[in-house]
Amino acid sequence: MRDWEALVEGHLGGLALEPGDSADVIAEIAAHLEESYEALIKENVPEQVAFRRALSQVTNWRDLQRRIFIAKRSAHRMQKRVNQLWIPGFLALILSMVFLMMLQKFGFRPRIVKSGPDAILFYVPWLLSLPLFGALGAYLSSRAGGSRGTALLVSVFPVLALTAAFLLMFPIGLIIERATGNHMDFSFVAVALLRDGIGWLLVPGVALLAGGLLVQLLFSRRSTSQVAAIG
Repeated sequence: MRDWEALVEGHLGGLALEPGDSADVIAEIAAHLEESYEALIKENVPEQVAFRRALSQVTNWRDLQRRIFIAKRSAHRMQKRVNQLWIPGFLALILSMVFLMMLQKFGFRPRIVKSGPDAILFYVPWLLSLPLFGALGAYLSSRAGGSRGTALLVSVFPVLALTAAFLLMFPIGLIIERATGNHMDFSFVAVALLRDGIGWLLVPGVALLAGGLLVQLLFSRRSTSQVAAIG
């Protein structure tokens, strides 16, 4: 009985992948070749001919090795990005928004700074909770191997998402204006966004970043302690 995995491993011995990934790739290709070989044997094709036909499905082992390496490397990078950025970032966003909705549901009123059209609204309990959510996102990103920059980016992810939502109001407003024919005063909209941006973007961003910086400080101290202990 032929050892298809040993055969494939001989052709792909220089595959620059993680040991587990390399073994999975070799096993998958070997299983495919073996299935083709057995199918030919069932059709009463002579063993040597069946072996050559099955093996001839791979015309260029070097090119196959290159394509596997590129595909696996891209998948690995995507998985790292998901684990280090998107999952902790969206978790921080969802938790912060859910907490804000809970505050509103239970009747917490925002604190109003100034008065009249220039009034700025602050949900103080929500702002006090944001360093915790920022720290949580940064912690999860760092635990997943994220760099310091990625962890800090994750910590302010909720504000970045809100900023994107605010900016989308301009093209949406233009579309609505063209569809309805009603003129919109975008200078008024810009002032409103600037005013709301202080209470919804600038101050919350500082609070979230404070939590992320605290986590980075703790991680750097832990790394320094571990290095000192090893030394």
